[in-house]
Amino acid sequence: MAKVTYASLKLKAKEDIKTFMIEDKEIEVLQYLPMTDKIDLIDITLLKSKEDKIYNPIKVDMFFHLHLVYLYTNIVFTDKQREDEYKLYDILSSNDLISKVLENIPEIEYETLFELMQERIEIEMDYQTTAAAMVDNLIDKLPKNAATAAEIMDKIDVSSMENVISFAKTLNANRDI
Repeated sequence: MAKVTYASLKLKAKEDIKTFMIEDKEIEVLQYLPMTDKIDLIDITLLKSKEDKIYNPIKVDMFFHLHLVYLYTNIVFTDKQREDEYKLYDILSSNDLISKVLENIPEIEYETLFELMQERIEIEMDYQTTAAAMVDNLIDKLPKNAATAAEIMDKIDVSSMENVISFAKTLNANRDI
């Protein structure tokens, strides 16, 4: 079998795009998102969608599709516009912009990304019910709780405690409590 060097293949990541029109503006949609951007998309979607220790499925759906628009298209949003992402999502969705973006992302690209995100949610939710997660949680909270307890102990006035003990003994006919 003849050996072929990777360099001789002269490969590079595809940068294909599809376009569609909104009003008189051409919207570009990437056909492939680099892996680091895919990881970021999933990470930020899950970060924004977590409430306490569970994922809100409505937020997962909203942030996932909003981040698809951010990362797959040439649409630029100001910080001000991105301040209220719920409002932004409603505007994009009600004007069919999100659905048009989805129509132009390759189905396998979208499905793979969505499945990876769902798998990550499932793994995290399964982990939370394990003994290891409970131990991790205890270890995380122990220093904070110990510091709080030490702070409380430092604030206790020993002389006032002696007065309380003396008063309690008096109420108890001078017997030990």
